[in-house]
Amino acid sequence: MPPEHEALLILTQQQFPALTGLPSEIEAITKGGSDRRFFRLQWPGSNQPGMVLMVYTMARPDNPKFVPATRRLAAHGVHVPRIYAFDEDKLCVWLEDLGGDDLHAHQHDDWPARRALYEATLCEVAKIHSIEESSLAKTDLAELEPPFDEKLYAWEQDYFLTHFVEGHLGKRRNDPAFAAAHECLIDLRKRLAKESRCLVHRDFQSQNVMLRDGDAWFVDYQGLRPGLAEYDLASLLFDPYVQFEHKEREDLIAFYARHRDEDLITLRERFHLCAAQRLMQALGAYGNLSRNQGKPHFKQHIPAAVANLRYVCAQHHLLEPIAQFCEGA
Repeated sequence: MPPEHEALLILTQQQFPALTGLPSEIEAITKGGSDRRFFRLQWPGSNQPGMVLMVYTMARPDNPKFVPATRRLAAHGVHVPRIYAFDEDKLCVWLEDLGGDDLHAHQHDDWPARRALYEATLCEVAKIHSIEESSLAKTDLAELEPPFDEKLYAWEQDYFLTHFVEGHLGKRRNDPAFAAAHECLIDLRKRLAKESRCLVHRDFQSQNVMLRDGDAWFVDYQGLRPGLAEYDLASLLFDPYVQFEHKEREDLIAFYARHRDEDLITLRERFHLCAAQRLMQALGAYGNLSRNQGKPHFKQHIPAAVANLRYVCAQHHLLEPIAQFCEGA
């Protein structure tokens, strides 16, 4: 057993003395682009349920927000893992093991089966979206990440321009050919910032939705903050890791609108605006992770994200010039 695994098991036994002496197994869970590390702990031959140990760093400001976000969501009845123990000094959290079945693993299921899973996921995330920013006290807001405002939308757009347009494609962001596209970016972030906000997951894609007994459970929500519900919907339904037919995506948007009793036309328009913003952020992330953080496998997701961004830009007149950034991709 690697020395690190032995050290983590000792830490676990210190938190749970009854586990001392039980035969144990530990394995690393490797997926995603996070700097956090996850380990599955099991005690074969005993009645002790397994758990997941999350080891995080302070390199990202949202990492220490995971525990308060978990407690907040659990208090609102959202399906999130239970926290068994938390060592703030050693930056370790012991969590309920939700298993290894995530929404992404069902991407090749037939549509009726997938649709049921996505509808369950949308019903669950609607619990988060029902929490309006106006209902939160200052102390509540202090535990969350900063809200989606014009400044944050501008940061995401700059991330896209830096790591995708310049870094991946090798283009100059200030090329005069992009003048209209830059005007669209300004209009987009101003328009999104004017909308009233609710809580959002922030990284709501298929690999962050775990499935258990037909229900959806959420992970990787430490970026919880006030924003637009449609940003989460765009993260899920324009997930570059998963393919959707146009009708499938439209059916799910309509389902969510009925579930929330919202006007479909208004919701769809905000959805496309948020989708452009989210896809630009994703492309920036793929460019950064693949070029600068030693994770070249993220490059394989760029073509799907580009195709999705081009599609979204064709759905709204405000967005059309933004597609210019993707020429030659």
